[in-house]
Amino acid sequence: MPRIQLGSYVEQFITWLLRTIPGVLDGISAVVTVVVDALTAVLAGPPFYVWVAILTVAALLVRGWGLAVFTLIGFLLISSLDLWQEAMETLGVVIVAAVIATAIGVPLGIWAARQRTTSAVLRPILDFMQTTPVFVYLIPAVFFFGIGAVPGVVATTIFSIPPAVRLTELGIRGVDPEVVEAAHAFGAHPRQILREVQLPMALPSIMAGINQVIMLALSMVVVAGLAGAGGLGSTVVSAVTQLDIATGFEGGLAVVIVAIFLDRFTAALAQRPSQGLWSRLRPRRAAAPAGQATEATPAQPAPVPS
Repeated sequence: MPRIQLGSYVEQFITWLLRTIPGVLDGISAVVTVVVDALTAVLAGPPFYVWVAILTVAALLVRGWGLAVFTLIGFLLISSLDLWQEAMETLGVVIVAAVIATAIGVPLGIWAARQRTTSAVLRPILDFMQTTPVFVYLIPAVFFFGIGAVPGVVATTIFSIPPAVRLTELGIRGVDPEVVEAAHAFGAHPRQILREVQLPMALPSIMAGINQVIMLALSMVVVAGLAGAGGLGSTVVSAVTQLDIATGFEGGLAVVIVAIFLDRFTAALAQRPSQGLWSRLRPRRAAAPAGQATEATPAQPAPVPS
């Protein structure tokens, strides 16, 4: 049986894209570079203790003393290891990639939850994206955008999209149909139901998807260090190539600290009380069974005065 030259076909397609849309690729590269550089400058520009204080206060307000103490000790430890600049570069790449992946994945998940056909089409694509080895994402990214932070952001974004799509669809499909029917009965528009009923009720699942997006982005950022993405990824990759156990442990520990902070922080945001139509429907639904029970109970006759 003759060998199928599948790889050569893919190579020809990538070469055709490079010749056909060089302006689009250059535009994407320029925009991503400006955003990443600006965010990194904001994060790494002030003295480290400024951001340590800001992050600690934010953790205290959102989650409580436990996360605040961890944030304070963790980021002070990163600074004491002389990895503050690298950690901020990594945080900037993760934030950009996670925001783009969420902005793409959540709408796709909403669309898939509302259209069975869309869900059926997206499912094998997401399976392919999740089972593809992480190193494979770097190959076309480097071909399209060269070496640097841009291929790392692009590869990280593509790699991180599937959990946002899946868990958003799962959360919306898991909304109680009776609540949606109650919203319809109150005359709510479908967009209003989605915005004020389904999305608030599906928020824990959506935030779980965002958590997974962040975790995958952090894992991919380390791999993207091979493409010159910089940050903690380059530190870990350099330590591996040089068999430097101490530097590799310190870089990995810094990645873990950043990952735990982002995970706990986003999880705490999902636990905040929601507002909108869903908050108005809850007391009505809670009062309905009590009203029905009152109607089912026969009225007691008034006592006859003696």
